[in-house]
Amino acid sequence: MFIGPVFTREIVTVPRRTRLYISRAAYVSALLVLMCTAWLLLAGTQIVRNPSDMARFGSLLFQILVPLQLALAIFFSALLAASGVAQEKDRHTLVLLLLTNLTNSELVLGKLLASVLNVLVLLAASLPLFMLTALFGGVSFEQIARVFAVTLSTAVAAGSLGSILALWREKTFQALALTVLALVFWLAAGEAVAAGALGASWGGISTETWATGFSPWQAILAAARPLIAEQNPLPYVGNAVNLFLLFAVAMTVKLNTIAILRVRIWNPSREARPSTAQTEEPESIWGLTEEAAAAARQAVARSAHAAPGKTRQVWDNPILWREIATWAYGRRVLVIRLAYLLLVALAFVVLWNQIHGPLGFRAATAALVLVPLFVLGLVLVNAQAVTSITTERDVRALDLLLVTDLTPKEFVFGKLGGVFYNTKAMVLLPLALCIYLWFERAISSENLLYLAGGLVVMNLFVGMLGVHAGMSYGNSRTAIGVSLGTVFFLFIGIATCMRIMIAFSGSFHLQIQPFLAFMLGGGVGLYAALGSRNPSLAIGVASILAPIATFWAITSFLLQYTLGVFLVTVVTYGFATIAMLIPAIFEFDVATGRTMPGED
Repeated sequence: MFIGPVFTREIVTVPRRTRLYISRAAYVSALLVLMCTAWLLLAGTQIVRNPSDMARFGSLLFQILVPLQLALAIFFSALLAASGVAQEKDRHTLVLLLLTNLTNSELVLGKLLASVLNVLVLLAASLPLFMLTALFGGVSFEQIARVFAVTLSTAVAAGSLGSILALWREKTFQALALTVLALVFWLAAGEAVAAGALGASWGGISTETWATGFSPWQAILAAARPLIAEQNPLPYVGNAVNLFLLFAVAMTVKLNTIAILRVRIWNPSREARPSTAQTEEPESIWGLTEEAAAAARQAVARSAHAAPGKTRQVWDNPILWREIATWAYGRRVLVIRLAYLLLVALAFVVLWNQIHGPLGFRAATAALVLVPLFVLGLVLVNAQAVTSITTERDVRALDLLLVTDLTPKEFVFGKLGGVFYNTKAMVLLPLALCIYLWFERAISSENLLYLAGGLVVMNLFVGMLGVHAGMSYGNSRTAIGVSLGTVFFLFIGIATCMRIMIAFSGSFHLQIQPFLAFMLGGGVGLYAALGSRNPSLAIGVASILAPIATFWAITSFLLQYTLGVFLVTVVTYGFATIAMLIPAIFEFDVATGRTMPGED
């Protein structure tokens, strides 16, 4: 096959895994529960009088489900592709693959398709459910076909982006962080062009049409709307949705072509290559006796393995020292910080123009700028936390650390301290933007306290969540998927609930009944992610309370009860953080999987 044995093995072994059927059933069930929740909200707040009301419901439901599925496809395709390649590199099995007779195309395309296979299966499983929305009216099968074409092409393009970045970078955190940042830049550029930041038209065509042609978010919104005959006319391609499909295919081909041509140049990385002093025989040993030659070889070996430069004093907590004072996550982490700094600078420019502009400060516009930046920072903190553990496990250094005289407190707090030190830009810069808004009197001191306190608590939560997942799951790819997936589902669930509540407006506190199944499913999923490996009463309570408290916080926020939102957020996620932290310290052997619960 052109794709090769890597993909062939994956497509043969995937049907044997129980989790494939569980994930497929869970995904379709979640979409079905979401549809039922929307219907209960409609029936509870409005009277359905005629078929046109049903058609409006079907169209509105379609507009909610389509962006949700696109967000899931982009995130998990990029994440699975990047983590799949990064895991091979951390375990040094990619070098073994390079030693086989696999061609570059078989290696790159095989890993890519093997990584995104689960996403493609979920998209195929959800297709019949989307077909059902056409029965309500307001949605045509042509719209469904366009939506799935955009979603599929975007998923493969996002997977190609994650794959090439993971093949390029040598560390897992670098690959994940750069992938997330690249996706954010892609989406942000499309929104800026669509908003007219670079002009109203290019080449006689509106910038909104151009944005639809290369932004997946704008393309999916356009694909979900009924297509008018003369809408977005473009030569040769017809409309902007078709232009995006061509762009996504071209992007996928280009990224994979570069990866195929460069895979054996980028890999193995410099860290995996032996130095000259380790491989070359010293010329001075020729003509010496065997004893003198052996002594010369030992001297060369000692000099080759000696650390260059001055000897540095290790701190009392060597874990914290390694995380802060060494290049534990590669030498080019600065690129990630600079990229995030650029995003913060762009957000600052938008806020400054809004505050000093003719229209004045608008909270809704500021939220559209700040909330994605806050979420991005939390995702990067979580990625740093989980990879700080999984990288140690993959290079087999975790087992060595566990047999030393390090205490659990030194290990856990050392990792957390290193995580927040290395991600200090993602923690402090969003707080600086909030302080700037307060300084400009755009927000009150009370709101500043709520924002700052909430950000601090959420940063502690996602950091501890990453460490907890890394310690609980022996498979690095599973740990990364559970950790980042939990953070992603948390925020995408909040956004979806708010979208449904606003769409079917009514008394927010009366909407708890339709959302009960949604909250119950969220609690079960959260407990499965956090407590299934190491059951804990505290984690169980946190898993049950978190969805209920989050729903109450959303309704309170929409009713502008800001103090209640702050208190519930701090108590709920602060308790969840402590519920993960205490077992990690006082039941360290169980948390890391060295012993089972109940063993002596």
